[in-house]
Amino acid sequence: MEIIMGAGLVVKLVLIVLVYFSVVSWAIIFYKWRVVHRAMKDSDRFLEFFWSKKHFETVGQNLKDFSRSPLATLFREGYQEFARTQRQKAEEKPSEAVFRSSDYVGRALKRATTSETQRLEKFLPFLATTGSTAPFIGLFGTVWGIMDSFHSIGQTGSASLAVVAPGISEALIATAIGLVAAIPAVVGYNHFVHKVNVLSGEMDNFCQEFLNIVERLQRRA
Repeated sequence: MEIIMGAGLVVKLVLIVLVYFSVVSWAIIFYKWRVVHRAMKDSDRFLEFFWSKKHFETVGQNLKDFSRSPLATLFREGYQEFARTQRQKAEEKPSEAVFRSSDYVGRALKRATTSETQRLEKFLPFLATTGSTAPFIGLFGTVWGIMDSFHSIGQTGSASLAVVAPGISEALIATAIGLVAAIPAVVGYNHFVHKVNVLSGEMDNFCQEFLNIVERLQRRA
C-alpha cells in the first residue's frame, strides 16, 4: 500500500483502471459459472426427460422444471411453431403441410438457438478484452513510472540505488496488477467459451432430432 500511495498520478490512474477490470472480471466469472453450470445441469435432465416421453404435449407441460436449460427453450419455440402449423393443416394440401411445417419449425429453432447462444455468451467479450488489454495497460503504467524515475534522476543528478529503486518499484507494481487482472480473465474466458461450444453442439443436435421427429409425425399424419 505504501508503494501504491507513493506512486505518481498517472500510475495511480492506471491502477484504478486495472482494479476495475479485475473486480468486474471476477464478478462475471462467478456469474457465468452459475449460469453455465445450471444450463448444463438442466439440459442433461431435460434430454433424459425428453427421450423418456413419447408425446410433445407431456414434455411441454413440464418445461417449468427445466427453466434454465437452453434445450427446453428450443423445444418450447419449436413446439409452439409446430402446433401453429398443425392448426393450419386443414387449410393446406398434405404435401405443402409437410414442407411448410418443417420449414417454419426449422426457422423457429434457428432463431431460438441464436438467442440462447447470445445469452450464454453475454459478458464474455469483457473477459476477452480484460485478458488482452490489462497487461498492456499495466505496461503503460510501468513505462510511465520508469520515465518519471529517470526524470527524477536527471533533476537530482544522482543515480544511486536509493534514488532509482523506489521509482522502479512503483512502476513495476502496475505490470503486476495488470497480470493479476488478465490471468483469471483469460482462464475464465477460455473455460466458458468451451462450455458454450459444448452447449451449442447439444442445441444443434437437438434441433436436428426435433426436426426429424416433426417430419415423421407429418408423414404419419
